[in-house]
Amino acid sequence: MEVEGMEEDGPSSQSELPQSEDLKSEQLESQQPESSAPVENVYVDKKTVDKLTEGLLSHYLPDLQNSKRALQELTQNQLILLDTLDQEVTKFRECNTLVDLNSLFTEAKVYHNKLVNIRKEMIMLHEKTTKLKKRALKLQQQKQKEALEKEQQREKEQERERQLIAKPAKRT
Repeated sequence: MEVEGMEEDGPSSQSELPQSEDLKSEQLESQQPESSAPVENVYVDKKTVDKLTEGLLSHYLPDLQNSKRALQELTQNQLILLDTLDQEVTKFRECNTLVDLNSLFTEAKVYHNKLVNIRKEMIMLHEKTTKLKKRALKLQQQKQKEALEKEQQREKEQERERQLIAKPAKRT
């Protein structure tokens, strides 16, 4: 059918599609023989419009639905954050009335200094353990080297003793 073949090439708009679109497409087919001549006015039937609409929707709808879900999730998270923020504001207001903030900040500063000191000690201990591990590795390698040298020396001694042992002469 020539109208279907031209549906992607020609312009189409929904305003050109009256209710008697099937009649017009049949008239168009009957007026033009099946040839490769260009068609000036192209009428698209409802099935084609439905298929194009379905294709367009199937192409964009999943992304739009994903975006909608993401926006709903963000909105929900935003509401949760607002509730949490409201609760925190309430806690701070209660804290202001119950406890002197200056003493809390002083105490926080003391604990912060303690944490800084602990961190420095941990860094120092880490450096010491790293040095000790390196030293232990060197000592282990040195011991292995000495053991290998001793083994080689012992083998040399055994070979020397074998060569020094008198061999009985063969009787003929």
